[in-house]
Amino acid sequence: MYRVWNFVTNYSLLLIFGALIALVWANTNPESYHHFVEFKIWDHAPIGHYHDGHRTLTLHYLVNDVLMAFFFAIAAKEVWEAVILENGSLRGKKAATPLIATAGGMFGPIAVYLGLALIMGSDTYEAVKNGWAIPTATDIAFSYLVGRMVFGAGHPAVRFLLLLAIADDAAGLIILAIFYPSGDLAPEWLLASLGAAVAVFVLANWLPRYLDWGNQARPNSTWVRANLSFWPYLIAGCISWYGFMRAGIHPALGLLPIVPTIPHADRAFGMFSEAEQYLHDLLNDIEHALKHPVEVVLFFFGLLNAGVEFSAIGDPTWLVLAGLLIGKPVGVLLMGVLGAHVLRLGLPQGMKTSDLFVIGCVSAIGFTVSLFVATVAFPAGEVQDAAKMGALLSFGAAVVSVIAGKVFRVEKRSL
Repeated sequence: MYRVWNFVTNYSLLLIFGALIALVWANTNPESYHHFVEFKIWDHAPIGHYHDGHRTLTLHYLVNDVLMAFFFAIAAKEVWEAVILENGSLRGKKAATPLIATAGGMFGPIAVYLGLALIMGSDTYEAVKNGWAIPTATDIAFSYLVGRMVFGAGHPAVRFLLLLAIADDAAGLIILAIFYPSGDLAPEWLLASLGAAVAVFVLANWLPRYLDWGNQARPNSTWVRANLSFWPYLIAGCISWYGFMRAGIHPALGLLPIVPTIPHADRAFGMFSEAEQYLHDLLNDIEHALKHPVEVVLFFFGLLNAGVEFSAIGDPTWLVLAGLLIGKPVGVLLMGVLGAHVLRLGLPQGMKTSDLFVIGCVSAIGFTVSLFVATVAFPAGEVQDAAKMGALLSFGAAVVSVIAGKVFRVEKRSL
């Protein structure tokens, strides 16, 4: 049973279950589904949607704006380690071609999405233009799963895909923070987030290590770890989250300033690596503790956001799919060729140029982040529902990837 649960959580199948239940529910009894989604937990609450001079905490807000902060914190942890650690996967020449390919995997979908919207006419363009970021996303977990199916676990293209997906996540977090505010901007509230991050780093991380300087026993650091554990960072995270909410930046990103302040190992083995479970620095311990709860959160995220009636399929659906299924593979291929051959940065040993196109197909599975961006890019209504359907149907990229692997004769390699 444990191995089944581990497989389900590792590959976010709980998210799929939630999305499937939502689709069935919304298409059989839409009224009860939407009543469930907007269920009021607390009226006149200190947090929640702001309207009529007060805030209301709904089930949808609790999941999307509060609990999803832990999901983005885990994503930020992987990005932070990839960037800051000496052997991080996004450092040095080895990351150059994947990073350039990532740019193609973002600009390509944007160009296809907005270009086709312009061709459809000014009315369509004006209605859908704010959703340009929806097809830029890559779902790391599902792309990784499909990538292993197409290339085999030992193929260098799988690592290339992971680098691309992590960099894509980093860019996506920046896009969400800058281009999709959750309300009127009040940047002075970000000082609360900054203050919380600085305070917890100095008091719970830097100061104990400073006091232990030259002492192998490290009594102060040990005492802080044993007696305070993650609590200072949780308190700082709550303050940072509140600062983001009041600042008008999407609060689901509110834990991001705290992640870099948490003590971490001086090495990382990479996302989904079995060796990660043997790292017991505080940052990795927190990630291990959050993993299963976050998968349950993703189940409710799928349940509360994927409930779209099939009649909602429209122009935004096809634009999102075109951005993902055309823009991603073409963008990754063109920019990958630029980096590998024009700039002579090269490809990992054992990878062919044609593998870049297949990687682009695999990375076209947007799902989780695409669905999230769709909920913040458009107000509730027909356009949002149609865009969500595009994010859900991006699972079709898995089939496209398998076909592309056969066409380009990918040689599967085991570990």
